[in-house]
Order: sequence, then C-alpha cells, then structure tokens
Amino acid sequence: MAKETMVGRVGDIRRYPVKSMGGEQLQATAVSARGLPGDRAWAVRDEVNGGIRGAKKIAGLMRLSAAYSEPPAAAGSSPAVITFPDGTTCGTGDVDVNERLTRALDHRVSLWPLLPADALDHYRRGAPTHADFEQEMRSIFGRAADEPLPDLSVFPPELFEYESPLGTYFDAFPLLVMTTRSLATLAQRHPGSRFDVRRFRPNFLIATDDAGGDDFPEAAWTRRRLRVGDVVLRLTAECPRCVMTTHGFADLPRDPAVMRALVREVGGQLGVYACIETPGSVRLDDPVALLD
Repeated sequence: MAKETMVGRVGDIRRYPVKSMGGEQLQATAVSARGLPGDRAWAVRDEVNGGIRGAKKIAGLMRLSAAYSEPPAAAGSSPAVITFPDGTTCGTGDVDVNERLTRALDHRVSLWPLLPADALDHYRRGAPTHADFEQEMRSIFGRAADEPLPDLSVFPPELFEYESPLGTYFDAFPLLVMTTRSLATLAQRHPGSRFDVRRFRPNFLIATDDAGGDDFPEAAWTRRRLRVGDVVLRLTAECPRCVMTTHGFADLPRDPAVMRALVREVGGQLGVYACIETPGSVRLDDPVALLD
C-alpha cells in the first residue's frame, strides 16, 4: 500500500458551469474521469473572430456568473442560470440568451453546450488578435516585454490548434488544485494586490498549514498522486497563469500587478492541473494526502 503524507484538508470546492464566468461553491461533489459534473459544460463562441472564447479574449465574461438550479448530469450540458452584473438572470436555454450575452459583453457571441469530440471546426481556435505570435502570447498571458513566456511544451499539442481538449471546454486538464498557503504567501509579499481565490478559479482549494513548510506547496506536488477524499488525482503540470488573473470583476479591481507578482514569485505559474486516476466523491474538510 502506498504511503500517505497528510498535506491538508479540502477548504473549498468550486465548479464553473460556463467557461470563464463566475461559478458556485459546493459542500460536496462527485468526481468522475471527466472531472466535476457540470464543470465548464457551456462556453461562448466569438461570432466576430470565430472560435470558442474565454476571458483571455473577452474579459467581460468574468463579470457574469452561472449556477445550476438542479444537480447537473454526470456528462453533457445540463441547464444552468446565468446572472448578469445588474442582477438579472437568463437560462442557458432561453431563446434570447445569445442576444443578452452579446449586449452584456458588447461583442457578438453565442452560447454553446458541449459538442462531440469530432466536431473539429467547433473547437478550432479563432483568429488571433495580433498577427505577431509573440505579441499574441504576451497579450494572452499578460506578460510584459521583459518577462518570460510560459513553457507550453508540457501541454497536449492539440491545444495549439484547438481551444480546448476535444469534447471539453477545459483549458488543458479536468481539474485545478491550489492551496491556501500559496495565496497567503503572495498576499504577505505583495500587500498592494488582492490575491483572492476567485481570480484563480481552482476546483479544489486545499487548506494547508500556513505556519511552515513550502511557501508554494502544490508546485512540489507536480507529477505526483494526491488523495482528496476518496478520489485519487494524478497531478500533471503547473498552471501557467494568464491575463484573466488581472481582470476586474465583482468587488475586485483590475490589477496588472497581480501578474508582476506571479512572475516574480513563481515564474507566472500557480496551482497544478490534475487528471482523475480513481473517481469518487469529495466533501469539504475531507483529508488530502500525497501518495508516495
């Protein structure tokens, strides 16, 4: 039997029904090989430039939020409710949802459920904002001219052609894990910025001991296995942070200094992506352990 080393407890569980919109906090969740039921089950398509888009390109998406009125199905795209900045709501299946999203975002978009993995044109990336590749990457990742761009070689090569792994709206992998210790370290070292968990959009925020150990513990967990509740995750790669972390939404201001801090402290990477090795269930306060 593998040795288990306790590293914390589940402090927060979040899912995001619509890609790049605010999501919902959960007390408990099932976890399948596809991730959390209902997570990133919807996305908007850019009807001007083409392609599925997130807040890397359409920042206003982060000013909207989405939630389920009923528990979502384990697969596919269950109906969800979108809340606009003025507090009004719209169902994902409402006939005027595309019109309302277009007005709210000041950009012509349409809302889409998940399509099969062979719908290649649906998942293909849209036109870039900048003709120069380096300028495009710096815009997406919020990097200054003197800051290094992230190493993307650890990610599936299909992501250079498609917006997401085919058949999904994930950025790269089904889950994202972060720790309270990392957020506390950043807040202590850069008190002028707000390192609110909502900027970083994890599925599982692990409450760790903030008094000792690594300042950014999850970075050392990469390529290891993590037991969360009765789920076993295989941690695949650190998450290269993008311009979304600097956007203003809700009560958080626009703050490019967030990215300056991330580059300085952690090379622009925060949190770790995960795939599911053993499905199961997770509840708040469940123990979290590294499997050695």
